[in-house]
Parts: sequence; C-alpha cells; structure tokens
Amino acid sequence: MTINNKPIIAITMGDAAGVGPEIIMKALRDRAIYDACRPFVIGDAKMLERVKGVVGSDLVVRSISSIEQAAFEPGIVECLDLDLLPHDLPFGVVSAEAGNAAFRYLEKAISLANEKLIDAICTAPLNKEALHKGGHLYPGHTEILAELTGTEDYSMMLSAPKLKVIHVTTHIGLIDAVKKINAERVYKVIKLAHETLQKAGYAQPRICVCGINPHAGENGLFGYGEEEEKIIPAVEKAQQEGIQAVGPLPADTLFFRTVRGDFDIVVAMYHDQGHGPVKVLGLEAGVNITVGLPIIRTSVDHGTAFDIAGKGIADELSLKEALRQAIELAPKRV
Repeated sequence: MTINNKPIIAITMGDAAGVGPEIIMKALRDRAIYDACRPFVIGDAKMLERVKGVVGSDLVVRSISSIEQAAFEPGIVECLDLDLLPHDLPFGVVSAEAGNAAFRYLEKAISLANEKLIDAICTAPLNKEALHKGGHLYPGHTEILAELTGTEDYSMMLSAPKLKVIHVTTHIGLIDAVKKINAERVYKVIKLAHETLQKAGYAQPRICVCGINPHAGENGLFGYGEEEEKIIPAVEKAQQEGIQAVGPLPADTLFFRTVRGDFDIVVAMYHDQGHGPVKVLGLEAGVNITVGLPIIRTSVDHGTAFDIAGKGIADELSLKEALRQAIELAPKRV
C-alpha cells in the first residue's frame, strides 16, 4: 500500500482536562498506525507538548495550520492547532474552556470530512458537563455528529472482540427511553445493523433484538405490552425484507448467547442495557462507532477519567483499537 492509498484519519483531542492528550501521545508511539494510515490530531498542540513529560514520550509535536502541511511521519505527532486553551489548564477539572474546545475540535473534523479532506474521525472522550458549560447543549459526540452532518437515522454501536451492540436510544433517562422507543425506530436500527455489518463483510448478519422488560415481557406478564407494540412489528417488518432478525428476547441471556457465537450483533433498547455487557468485557477493548453517518467515526469506549488525568497512567489500548477500526471502515483511496 502506498502512502497515497492510506486513509487520512483525524483524531480529535476531546476534553483536554481529561486523559485524551495522554492516550493520543501513547497511541501514536506505535509505528504500525503510520504504516496503515495517515493520522493527525485536531486540538491544541501545547496540551500534547505538555503531556510528553507526563507519559515519558520522546515524540515530536508539530503544529500545523492545514492538512497540506502534514508529512505523516512516525515519531512526529502533527496537530492541526486550534489554540483554544490556556497553557495552565488544570487536569481533572470541569471547565467551560475545555468543553468548548472539545466541541470546536469535532466541528473542525466534521468540516474537513464534509470537504472530503479526511477519510475518518477518531474521537478522544469529552465531558458532557464541560460541554454544557461551554455552551453546547448536546448529550454527547453522537448527537453533535448527527446534527452537523444533517443525519436523522443514526445509532451508536459498541464493538468489542466478541460482542457488537447497537442502540435504539442512548443518552436519555430510562423513563424517557421507554417512551421514545417505537416500532419504526426499532426497525430503522435493525436495518442500520444489517447494512453496517454487510459493509463489514457479513453476508447475512444474524441480528438479535432485546426486549424492554424482564424476560422480554414474558407474554404480557411484565410491563404494559411494550414488546408487542414497539418491538414485534419492527422485527416482523425486517424479516419480511429478508433481514435475519429475531426477537424480542430476554436481555439477561441474550448477551451471553451472542458472545458464545449464536448472533453477530445485539439491538439494545437503551443505554445501560447495551453498554453494561460490553464494558464488562473490558474498557480497553471496546470501541464506539456512530453508524448511519456520511462519514466514519470511531471512538474510545470510556470517559475522560478526570480522576487519573495528568498522571500518565491512562490506557491507550481502546484508542488504538478505535484507530484500527477507523482504518478498516474508512473508504479506500485510489
């Protein structure tokens, strides 16, 4: 593969008061990343420079003002420097400056993607409280990406080595989630799961759909008929289109069965129903992928970890896995 064929991947720094700068500097020590793609960072170069000593890095941080200036050479971390943060930004503290900067990094990445100047976005974590303090009232990355790309049908997919989970609802309260779930939304997420896995090489993805209530309602014993109203019609519609979907099935056994190999992906109804099982498998192994967007976006599946930020002990493996999946999913250049 020549350098011209390698995908260009923008890594957004996320909330710089968290572990984002540290895991970026750790991950980009791996020469294999440069062998497979052309990575650069969108953020503040001074924060990357600042954490060099924290993580014991000998990488060179180079500030650039455009992608055209990037050489994408191992040993050099090139940063499209938006210069939004003070030099003494404290680690582990929620701040409006860091929240606004995290938004601006992502906004810049989306702009570059819309201009076809990059092939994928890989995001370090942001902090929702800081994001809101910075004046950006979004639940998280996924919703920002959807709005700024004009995407209506999208979903969050978590991917671990033995488990993939896609969500019908994500960053809303449980009561609101149950209200928001409807047959059309469940059908659209089943279809997104099917299309996403087909693009990844699955000829006929095996999709299992969680119930909302314990034991998937157990024929009306639990709940108020949510499975019959909100899920069964969606599964049946998908099946009529030739999609290999089954459900609703009890969530307490479904994830075990999927890890065992019975299914390729789980459709979860709400945030914790899907996130919990993936994170039990290990935070360092999980990757967050937004599906349905016109651009590829992957992310670490952990937060800003303010409690350990600035200590140099954050694990970069989830970021490296997110980069690997971004490389795999990015459109191939010719």
